[in-house]
Amino acid sequence: MDIKEYFDRISYQGSYDKPDLATLTDIFQHHIRAVPFENLSIHCGESIELDLEATYKKIVRKRRGGWCMENNHLLSWVLKTLGYNVTLLGSRVYVPEYDAYAEEIDHLLLKVVLDDKSYIVDGGFGMAYQMWQPMELVSGTDQPQIPGVFRFLEDSGVWYLEKVKRKQWVPNQSVSTSHNVEKEVCRRVYLFTLQPRDIEEFRASNTHLQTAPDSLFVMKSICSLQTSNGVWALVGWKLTEIKYNYKDNMDLMEIRILADEEMEKTLKEKFNITLDNKFVPINTSRLSLF
Repeated sequence: MDIKEYFDRISYQGSYDKPDLATLTDIFQHHIRAVPFENLSIHCGESIELDLEATYKKIVRKRRGGWCMENNHLLSWVLKTLGYNVTLLGSRVYVPEYDAYAEEIDHLLLKVVLDDKSYIVDGGFGMAYQMWQPMELVSGTDQPQIPGVFRFLEDSGVWYLEKVKRKQWVPNQSVSTSHNVEKEVCRRVYLFTLQPRDIEEFRASNTHLQTAPDSLFVMKSICSLQTSNGVWALVGWKLTEIKYNYKDNMDLMEIRILADEEMEKTLKEKFNITLDNKFVPINTSRLSLF
């Protein structure tokens, strides 16, 4: 494992001798624009391992993406290598269709302490709820970013992340199946505590999410990548491009349904992913990712 090889993978050419917020933000943004959030291994007959060296080989050498337990585990190694004070945290993701949070921790995120301030760094959420900058851990303060306004709320030691949504303009509404796009003003994302976690505490969740029949990640093949002004997302056969703040506080959402023969080319051109094994797309869950 070589930090310079990782920097080559994310096309980062800046300095890294000083562990400050500017450097952290720069590396983080390069990561989310180079490394997709994806669960394609599940739909290629591969297993997703928690082992750091296996994750490094997959993301850095094979130029794949990963989900939170891969992206943020790798990021924690990167930041620790550079001298940052990093702690693993566990969160429970909000499921809007059930109006409930997961019962057990199912998401890995990072806390980084800089100059006596704590920041949440999460490079593994993907889609339209991916933060683009480290967020200061303060309650009740709006933190505007290009994807939208994020904020934390704290109650009795439990922290909640939410995102204020813009309106979405979908020119070709006929292929859209998103629920209540216009009605939802604010989306709860996840809750977490500041209890330090060890990577081994995520092993059960890592297994469950890729094997349980009712797991969102089993029922949907997902690949998303942040761009300079939005995000690309491939869910099943549906390819979505969002351009943030396209006009008048409105995001542009363009949707296209792909044919099977377009999949390989799209993964290569939009996400820079080439798969070793046959990919079988799936989208059998009605749960919304937008």
